[in-house]
Amino acid sequence: MTETTVFVVDDDQAVLDSLGMLLRSMKIGCRLFPSAQDFLDAYQPDWQGCIVLDIRMPGMSGMELHRHLVDQHSTMPVIFVTGHGDVPMAVEAMHTGAFDFIQKPYRDQDLLDRINQALSWDEEHRSQEDRKRELLDRHQSLTPREREVMECVVRGLANKVIAMDLDLSQRTVEIHRARVMEKMHARSLAELVRMSMLIQETA
Repeated sequence: MTETTVFVVDDDQAVLDSLGMLLRSMKIGCRLFPSAQDFLDAYQPDWQGCIVLDIRMPGMSGMELHRHLVDQHSTMPVIFVTGHGDVPMAVEAMHTGAFDFIQKPYRDQDLLDRINQALSWDEEHRSQEDRKRELLDRHQSLTPREREVMECVVRGLANKVIAMDLDLSQRTVEIHRARVMEKMHARSLAELVRMSMLIQETA
């Protein structure tokens, strides 16, 4: 599994050095990049953690890098570091998916608080994505007939009605229903309904 890391992107070497020291002193793994292009060249989709990103840099700006990440469907939270005049841009960036922004000059503790919030969000988001993938894998393991029965069950239809609708015996419906519950790891009808709703949202 990829290690959780704070990726700092800033063209000011003094800022990179000080943030690197701060994060390491807190036992937080970090990687430092002096430009947006350097980060983009190294970027891997399976990276976990968060990005602390200067909004204004020569060459590719932080805003441009953020747009590239959005285009690549990155979900890693981005914290923009902004000067006073950059706040409107940072607010705009949050509307397109940035996690937070912090204004210079900032207190180290304020930045650490935001970083810890972003890391917690990233961990929870990835856990949810893992659960969704696991749920979809379970659903894929169902036979076409079992999926039909599941669809009827989550609509609240009784076994007798399902048997008539699918032209099956009631006993066969009961067997399919039991297999659906077992394969989906559902302990109750309510849980199966929740699973079905999540599958439909993911589809």
